[in-house]
Amino acid sequence: MSLIEVEHLARTFVLRRRARGLARERSEVRAVDDVSFSVEAGEMVGYIGPNGAGKSTTIKVLTGILVPTSGRVEVAGLDPSRRRTELARRIGVVFGQRSTLWWDLPLRDSFELLQKIYRVPPDRYRRNLAEFVDLLELGTLLETPVRQLSLGQRMRGDIAAALLHDPEIVYLDEPTIGLDVVSKGRLREFLRTLNTERGTTLLLTTHDLQDIEALCRRVIVIDHGTKVFDGDLDDLHRQGGSTRTLVVDLVDEAPPIEVPGAVTRRVDGPRQWLSFPADASAAPVVAAVAASYDVADLSVQEPDIEDVIRQLYSR
Repeated sequence: MSLIEVEHLARTFVLRRRARGLARERSEVRAVDDVSFSVEAGEMVGYIGPNGAGKSTTIKVLTGILVPTSGRVEVAGLDPSRRRTELARRIGVVFGQRSTLWWDLPLRDSFELLQKIYRVPPDRYRRNLAEFVDLLELGTLLETPVRQLSLGQRMRGDIAAALLHDPEIVYLDEPTIGLDVVSKGRLREFLRTLNTERGTTLLLTTHDLQDIEALCRRVIVIDHGTKVFDGDLDDLHRQGGSTRTLVVDLVDEAPPIEVPGAVTRRVDGPRQWLSFPADASAAPVVAAVAASYDVADLSVQEPDIEDVIRQLYSR
């Protein structure tokens, strides 16, 4: 049996809008529509899609916050909505835009409150706290009130808080939103270590494709509440027909660059934009450009995940 099993999940919301006079019009919005998937223990899965696709709704159903309109959901052998308290001891949740920490308390006090709530044995709590403080570089922040932490610092605190009770599964809903490049790198490395050394199962929703590429071998794509893809990232790019972009700054203006494996899409003075398949290596294209042109600088831009999904869905 898989650790997470979702069969024909649907979740509908009822909206009531004021019409003429005192009457209200009633309409239904199906946020999730007939979605099925399973996740094995130890997997790191990206659950992605554009805004409003149904990602957060699915996470809330998996945690028991929302009750399915129809379908079957089982997490760690439990029905999330019926056995929510029991399940809470086996999962961790991080919502990038909402904190589970106490705003006016020092970070350490929030951790100690969570120890009591989850009834974590003192020895295990001290061991976990020491490990997470070290890996997430929280040592100098433990006595700082949460409201005084930066977004990146608070996010690292939220990650540690979600893991103090050794959950089997961790749901990460936009965990890197608003973080700088350094903070994102630290968080990704920590999550890799967590999965490798502890075997923690991770389900990650994000709009940052680099999060997915750095962490997840498998991707589930949802759009308009419907699952449109389930497989590895390379297959996603191939089916979506997405491209990466090589931005080249030449020393002087020049005609459009011509190299094998890439097409010049735009020229603006000495800067040119070349596109090439997202599942292809950038190295041959970069080498060909550097060998034939005087290059001042260059960079590779990853495809926008919403464009990938949009192309996939339209096809």
